[in-house]
Amino acid sequence: MRLFKQWSICGKMGKFSFLSFIIFLLFFASAIAGATMLNLGVVGAVYPVVEPDILKELQQRSIQHGLTKEQILQKVRAYQPVDLQNLPRAEKDASFLADMTYSLKRDYRDKDGKIIYPRGYTFNPLDYISLPGGMVIINAADPAQMKWFKSSPYFDNHAARLLISDGYAFPLIKTLKRPVFYLTKQIARRIKLRHVPAVIVQQGKKLLVHEVEIKEK
Repeated sequence: MRLFKQWSICGKMGKFSFLSFIIFLLFFASAIAGATMLNLGVVGAVYPVVEPDILKELQQRSIQHGLTKEQILQKVRAYQPVDLQNLPRAEKDASFLADMTYSLKRDYRDKDGKIIYPRGYTFNPLDYISLPGGMVIINAADPAQMKWFKSSPYFDNHAARLLISDGYAFPLIKTLKRPVFYLTKQIARRIKLRHVPAVIVQQGKKLLVHEVEIKEK
């Protein structure tokens, strides 16, 4: 199995709240330490970000509910998203290409009501960004998969994004000393993932998904 290539160019695009698919891909193409920025210019009108800071919002809600710092920390340790996608372990090696082409299900309009993206508009986010770091997806609650990951070449390659289909991100972030993300149902559906562990790399305008069988003695 080939090693992931190091990040060379990291594109950063504007945020479109109506295109969650693009946001998903941009999430994995976000900048990491040492990555360079590629200026893609400005497309359309630019508006200030109005979403509240999630940490501040959680802090305010916790204060409103009278929670102590220890209670807040406990909730963070035990946090899992409601749409976490738990997948079975791969029983055999399998590879396939995932086409990321997407068609809009409805019209999207600007603040004046003018249609800027009509229903049926088809695009491929990989035409605009690249994912040279790739992704590794494991079930962190499965000791065999954790052992596989720690002995794999991806363990020391922090350019590869680590996602988990089960388990808790908070303790992993501390022990592995790297970002850890959750595999949501939307992400799994987009890349047509059925089993874990899996390694995902970009191949042209598609994503190459490789599900890995763990051979235990």
